[in-house]
Amino acid sequence: MSQLAIVYHSAHGHTEFIARHVLAGASEIEGVDARLIRAEDAARAPDTLVGYDGFVFGSPTYLGGVSAPFKGFMDATGRLWRTQQLKGRLAAGFTVSSLPSGDKQSTLLSMFVFSMQHGMLWVGNPILPEQHAGVPYDEAANRLGSWTGLMAQAGHSAPADAFVPGDVKTARLFGRHVARSLDRVQQPA
Repeated sequence: MSQLAIVYHSAHGHTEFIARHVLAGASEIEGVDARLIRAEDAARAPDTLVGYDGFVFGSPTYLGGVSAPFKGFMDATGRLWRTQQLKGRLAAGFTVSSLPSGDKQSTLLSMFVFSMQHGMLWVGNPILPEQHAGVPYDEAANRLGSWTGLMAQAGHSAPADAFVPGDVKTARLFGRHVARSLDRVQQPA
């Protein structure tokens, strides 16, 4: 059984809401055990990450980057980096901001660089934007057109579950994609 950790920080519940849908999608794949881990908890015990085969990192986008608690998690993995204990693991990422762009790409690139420094293998987002096939924009998967990872938009001060259906659909599809990728990598040659 492959172990997948969805490590996230969520200040107002939006990122956690998306993380739970990524988890739901990943959990549909047989042979993958996926679980949620708060970034703050992982920062206190980074050695527990060694027990996972893959990771999906999630953070809100604040001022063009990851949140301070998520950055604290990243920094807490320094000892693991020095010994390359996460090398060869799968990694992917997602982010939420209140604007359609909101500089989310900078947040995903930060997660990408973090993963590359650890020697991880990055999994992007291959989901084609469905609005090009006639699906209404708010219902379309990958409506924000991100290939680096999953992007979602939550209205400023909106309830934690106030996402358009397309972003929720994308989160589930993305979780499924990462879990399938992990399952393929874990298969014996």
